[in-house]
Amino acid sequence: MFSRRELLAMSAAGAAMVSSGAQGATFGNPDEPPQGAINTKNASSLSDPGPQNPALAKQFPSAQTPPATDVGGLPMNWASFNNAPRRIQNGGWARQVTVVDFAISKEISGVNMRLSAGGIRELHWHQAAEWAIMTYGGCRITVLDVQGRPYVADLKAGDLWYFPPGAPHSLQGLGPDGCEFVICFDDGHANEFNTLLVTDWLAHTPPEVLSKNFGVPAETFGKIPLHNLWIFQGTVPGDLAADRAAVADTPKHRPTPSSTRWAARLRSRRAQREASGSPTAATSRWQPRLRRRW
Repeated sequence: MFSRRELLAMSAAGAAMVSSGAQGATFGNPDEPPQGAINTKNASSLSDPGPQNPALAKQFPSAQTPPATDVGGLPMNWASFNNAPRRIQNGGWARQVTVVDFAISKEISGVNMRLSAGGIRELHWHQAAEWAIMTYGGCRITVLDVQGRPYVADLKAGDLWYFPPGAPHSLQGLGPDGCEFVICFDDGHANEFNTLLVTDWLAHTPPEVLSKNFGVPAETFGKIPLHNLWIFQGTVPGDLAADRAAVADTPKHRPTPSSTRWAARLRSRRAQREASGSPTAATSRWQPRLRRRW
């Protein structure tokens, strides 16, 4: 058996080896991407300019700045954004209240999100409809319709957006200090941390299929991320008119049979969920995976 002093000495030696030999290491949980304030590289990723309840927030300091060892979000025993643990990454953060936290809220869930200037909420889609109100700053939204045509717009505090179920969309904070907003989903079980992300889709799709779909060599996808990005830091977007001009040059495609079937499947699942008042079978199948992952 080792004495307490010997154990402390070995721990100190190990810490010295790590600090000297892993300059680029992140802190906290081993999952990617890293979380926690210690892993952010700009102040805006951590700040909270939006509406607050300081008296309540001070009672839950570990929710305002959770330890880097947290994974995703953590459950809470009553519902308020002010005591909902923030999932912090470089580029922004989010916190949520769902039916898990507020049992009576079976038909609506909410997310409060902050993006730094240039911070990106990765392109994603989900079964629930989404509407939001901007509470601070400016945000560039991009959404695809059922025919794959992109729409790009800039929103400011007080503006609203609405994304139909299944519509792929992404968000990015504008200068000078990014944005903050509140999202509502029309399903109490909808969860900000279980959306389908484009990195996840790309990583689980054979390169030859991606090559045929996008019309580029399969080698193009050799370095795609193998982990979900969710929120990450990007460069501040340029002029909106330039983005819209680029969108106008994008080839217009008719929906593929697979995308048409997927849209029909989404409508069918929504009808089943509304009729039964419970999550769809697909949602139920995802939940065990999500609990393990997050």
